[in-house]
Amino acid sequence: MSRPLVVTDCDEVLLHMVSHFRDWLGEAHDVDFKLGSSNFAGAMRYRANGRVLADEEMWRLLNMFFDGEMHRQTVIPGAAEAIAALSRDADVVVLTNLQDHRAQSRAAQLAGHGISARVFTNQGPKGPALKKIVDEFRPSRVAFIDDIAAHHQSAWDVVPETIRLHFCGEPVMAQHIDCAHVSGHAHARIDRWDEALPWLLERLHGGNA
Repeated sequence: MSRPLVVTDCDEVLLHMVSHFRDWLGEAHDVDFKLGSSNFAGAMRYRANGRVLADEEMWRLLNMFFDGEMHRQTVIPGAAEAIAALSRDADVVVLTNLQDHRAQSRAAQLAGHGISARVFTNQGPKGPALKKIVDEFRPSRVAFIDDIAAHHQSAWDVVPETIRLHFCGEPVMAQHIDCAHVSGHAHARIDRWDEALPWLLERLHGGNA
């Protein structure tokens, strides 16, 4: 009999990213990062003149961070323990929006924090990638966890039977991002693993979403 499947994002779900990215921008590039809305790009300004970074500059710096600064990232409280608990009776994989050549470094990074999981990389909306994973595993039930509302909408569009949990464990972002539960594309919004774990276990092994 097939097992349940959990497909989880990494950054701001398993590992803190944006707070470390913010600190690195200031230390290494004299860029201030002040997130006052869900507009990630518009939050970055050069200290010297206050100019907002262009999109290509933002992506260049993000790529530099993931190429050389992933060691800065720290684990979201409770994430490693929650993934271990989920893995006892379900398959758990990570679906992360990184370029494909970073899959091995992401897996090694997670292992260093005590999180052992197969890593799938993706670019763009996650619904199609999620469907491919579901088609491979053919689980009895599937849960999708992500911090970005647009990915929950994509999952809702492509794999509507998925149990969808909007989770953002990074306080710097949590208050500013659009909420997929409010929009109707996620079944719940929970930002703490001690609360998310029992919710997930119940829906994977007990009641309905």
